[in-house]
Amino acid sequence: MNFLEIFQVLGGNVWLYGGAFVLVLSILVFVHEWGHYIVARMCGVKVETFSIGFGKELIGFDDKNGTRWKIAMIPLGGYVKLFGDVDPASTQQAEGVEEDGDIRPFTEEEKKEAFFAQSVARRSAIVIAGPAINYIFAAIILTALFTFNGQPVTPPVAAAVMQGSSADEYAFKAHDRIISIDGKSITTFEDIRREMMISLDVERHFVIERDGERMDLYATPQKVTSRDRFGFPQSRGLLGLISPRHVVRIESIQKIDGQAFEEEEAVRAELAKRMGASFSIEIKNGKKVESLFVHPLAKFNKFIDQPEAEEYDLLFLSNVDSNVFIQYPIHVAFLEAIEECWVITRGTIEALGQMVSGTRSATELGGVIRIGALAGDMAQRGVIALIMFAALLSINLGLINLFPIPMLDGGHLMFYLFEAVLGKPIPEQIQEYAFRVGFAFLIGVMVFTNLNDIIQLLT
Repeated sequence: MNFLEIFQVLGGNVWLYGGAFVLVLSILVFVHEWGHYIVARMCGVKVETFSIGFGKELIGFDDKNGTRWKIAMIPLGGYVKLFGDVDPASTQQAEGVEEDGDIRPFTEEEKKEAFFAQSVARRSAIVIAGPAINYIFAAIILTALFTFNGQPVTPPVAAAVMQGSSADEYAFKAHDRIISIDGKSITTFEDIRREMMISLDVERHFVIERDGERMDLYATPQKVTSRDRFGFPQSRGLLGLISPRHVVRIESIQKIDGQAFEEEEAVRAELAKRMGASFSIEIKNGKKVESLFVHPLAKFNKFIDQPEAEEYDLLFLSNVDSNVFIQYPIHVAFLEAIEECWVITRGTIEALGQMVSGTRSATELGGVIRIGALAGDMAQRGVIALIMFAALLSINLGLINLFPIPMLDGGHLMFYLFEAVLGKPIPEQIQEYAFRVGFAFLIGVMVFTNLNDIIQLLT
């Protein structure tokens, strides 16, 4: 997709992409800041401002507790400003209360409501509440989805094997069921994908089931870099197993066991003769040509004797049903949601670690443009996909805010830890320098990620 095509996609769906991005981000920012707000109120700290967005106020009101609730012009974040702080980031303690242009000292009653006057434990609770509520929110979303809609599950079975891939090299076959990877139980094909995505050039131990018998296989996934339809790169480990959801259009099949076919009906006839056997097919998808080792079954393929069926032009490779939604009792759904939160967190941390070590390219970091593109794509797929994306983004928002970088919640927690250990706060001058460095770092990351998005789109 060239830049003009991308511009047409984004321009033609500006309300969808922009609206989905602003909606999801605003909800998650509200949830995050509400965590800070509600715990601050529970600790007796006055909240001066609760803002969704930055810049000029568009609409707002004052509540009975003196908090100004507002929506600002730039919808790329938000903040709560606590009483006694100079700014929303709590980088400095106010010298007093401003009245008629003058500053007077805090009274004893006012100090009780000031953030800086609270104990280390209370300040830590207020700060950590933001990231914590993001995780809680994601867990609630996933619990509800897994309870009422069901958790979408694809069986951990190989529908086919890519020729020349690691799976081919290490003797995997179509219809192999993956039981475990490095001792970790595998229950869905998504589990395999997750394990492979973070396995760059690392040998893994697989336990598989083939024809009713269990076997041990050792394989090292290939490191590949792919691009989404907007041109954004992503490195991952590729094993070469094809998901049970994968379906092949018969018209795209060029060869069967190396024999070329020009007419589609000849391909159908040859495929019909080979049902229940193992063979290779060569598929052409645009300019891309792939070869797969397959073992299709007659009972899953309607092209054999049902020309009126919608699936007449499709070759189904799997030997299992690929569309499975497992609905759980609410307590089991909650445990599954917690597990999903942990898996996403672990995968994010490992991916970032690989960027630091150089195993994974830092160009995979995305900014506002990429997040907006993903939000728009999820909205096009439906409400359920958008809700799942919101849960994923909420987890990442909570995780990033826990990083020990000054200006982030994790940076404040780091200073409070030192204060608890030393028995006194870190000198204000040191904190001020640290916040300046942290601010510069975050601005640098924002500039890098968004420039990276633009460059990827242009190139």
